[in-house]
Amino acid sequence: MQDRRRQLSLAALTCVGLTLSVLSVTPVSAWDRGNVETFAVLPAGTATIEGLTVGPNGNVHVTTFDPRPTATPPAQLFVFNDNGKLLRQVSIQGSTAATLGLAFHPTTHALLVIDFGAAKVLNVDPNTGTSSVFMTVPPPPPGAAAGLNALTFDAAGNVYVSDSFQGIIWKTGPGGGVATAWVGPHPLLQPGTGIPPFGANGLQFNKNETALFVANTANDLLVKIPVTGGTPGTPEAFTYSINGADGIVLDRDDNIWVAANQADEIVVVDPTGKAIAKLGDFDGVKNGVTRGLLFPASPDFSKDGKWLFVTNLELDLRSIGGPQTVDSQWAAQVKRHSIAKLRARIPPIHDQD
Repeated sequence: MQDRRRQLSLAALTCVGLTLSVLSVTPVSAWDRGNVETFAVLPAGTATIEGLTVGPNGNVHVTTFDPRPTATPPAQLFVFNDNGKLLRQVSIQGSTAATLGLAFHPTTHALLVIDFGAAKVLNVDPNTGTSSVFMTVPPPPPGAAAGLNALTFDAAGNVYVSDSFQGIIWKTGPGGGVATAWVGPHPLLQPGTGIPPFGANGLQFNKNETALFVANTANDLLVKIPVTGGTPGTPEAFTYSINGADGIVLDRDDNIWVAANQADEIVVVDPTGKAIAKLGDFDGVKNGVTRGLLFPASPDFSKDGKWLFVTNLELDLRSIGGPQTVDSQWAAQVKRHSIAKLRARIPPIHDQD
């Protein structure tokens, strides 16, 4: 009888264990981060890459960013097809070694590249690397410095450039020239004492151009600038706690995809500022190449909208006189820099009310 009871008890415990096992792998409410693939690995000896844009023909363009005083100019432009094959590498003539945001003008199709080191925007031939000056900004006040970082356009082809150090959004017409301050200086666009020390960064209008959204990297913040008939209103804090909010891109539903460079993830927020997805993650460095995301910086969608490409900046802030961050020692292990890609898909949240 005791043996029979013991058998029944073991059976009952086994059933309970199976039930608990099933429950333990059933998601209740979680982010589905999906898989991050390596889209392309740059040649050995290449500096870090920051800016990225997908061209009219679907090719992916990235430029190098080396802000060290010992860096040797010019910066390099790499062009890949949509399968990650390197098509060409060209030197950006007349540039410093530190370039950041780049994008194709929507009407002229000129490739505009921000020369961070020289505080200007260049018009660059993506086939030869020849360049001319497209935009400059007025000299900053004594003791200040310009920090041109990212650019975007409105439907009329006007160009808007973020200034990470002064907290300004600069504007010029489709033909370039000397920019004027469209918004700022403004505290919400300035870096304050945050780390990394960049204020206004990635920026883009919503589809109706009633607002310009701007990432503030140092303050982990998305800023919303209301716009009425092309005239900007007062910047307002839209949503906080995106760790190292860097480059941004908006989808057709006005969801904002933000590269969180200190969290090694892509955070997607809806038009109300609520997080609806956290995608990607860091999975170590193997043979000197990042697996996943490491200091992701500039995102852009593929032409068909199915993929999100993003640069792994992989910047050890200590190398430019900054402090150690949680990724610094990993970044120091990287030998060849890379571009990542992940499905441009917002997964459902399980058991959502």
